Amino acid sequence: MTLIGYHASHEQFPPSELLGHVQAAEAAGFGAVMSSDHLTPWSERQGQSGFAWAWLGAALQATQAIPFGIITVPMGWRYHPTITAQAAATVAEMFPGRLPWMALGTGQAMNEHVTGERWPSKPERNERLQAAVGIIRDLWSGKLVSREGPIKVDEARIHTLPGELPRLVAGALSPKTAEWAGGWADALITVNQPRENIREIIQAFRRGGGEGKPLYLQAHISFASSDDEARSNAFDQWRSNALTAAISEMLRLPEEFDEACAKVRPEDMDHHVRISADPIRHVEWLEADAAMGFEEIYVHNVGRNQREFIDVFGREVLPRFKSHERN
Repeated sequence: MTLIGYHASHEQFPPSELLGHVQAAEAAGFGAVMSSDHLTPWSERQGQSGFAWAWLGAALQATQAIPFGIITVPMGWRYHPTITAQAAATVAEMFPGRLPWMALGTGQAMNEHVTGERWPSKPERNERLQAAVGIIRDLWSGKLVSREGPIKVDEARIHTLPGELPRLVAGALSPKTAEWAGGWADALITVNQPRENIREIIQAFRRGGGEGKPLYLQAHISFASSDDEARSNAFDQWRSNALTAAISEMLRLPEEFDEACAKVRPEDMDHHVRISADPIRHVEWLEADAAMGFEEIYVHNVGRNQREFIDVFGREVLPRFKSHERN
């Protein structure tokens, strides 16, 4: 059984508009929502980035029963792990069972540099993330927590805890990160890449200790009334996906991303986003994802045409997976 969810992209839409999109997604039959958590967008053309945690409470209240997940960075810059732990515990207490997971990553400079701290290397960020995971788990167990480093904590305790805690999910884009995360994460989330790359990420996660743990996927797609329009939407809104992770982790401002993507062409986007005006082609892609073992797939239509995407997928894509569930 594969759940098909909707990705709520804060970088592209004002939070008030995004509320309407998730209400429409629930009505259309999407099984869950995944939320990004950024301070800044990936390009000047996107132009938004609301505070995801404030929006999350409003979105859960505005919808009926659909669960939400969020990917965030509890590394002691924008968010200290004690704040992340408290925020997630509060949301989970107010909406039992509707925050089943929280994904954690090592972040990008674009969001974290604003505190004025040095942006560290990937190994150092991994060390801080693993420390943050330990802090969050201890706080969620009700312990009084103190740490000397790499993230300092002085006698912190969370007093409001939910009956059901979220899973801590590792965000990984490479086999190396996936293998490292296998031992501490409750599940893995990655993004669509060439199949051989995804297969290596899954194998590495399982090899590192993730055998039997759930696999989630964020699938960047572009759907529109024609392939040309879908490709144009992807180029306008999501050409930053053409950058490697090593580059995108280091850039600081939306204009820097736009400059780095100056030589990206519309035709290049087919290598980085699933572009098609044919709903059946999207069904085929999602079925192939499910066959690789992904239990939950969060579809991000990168264009601004969210209602068109939600309506068509609700009629022509999601029912194919509902029939799978009945079988």
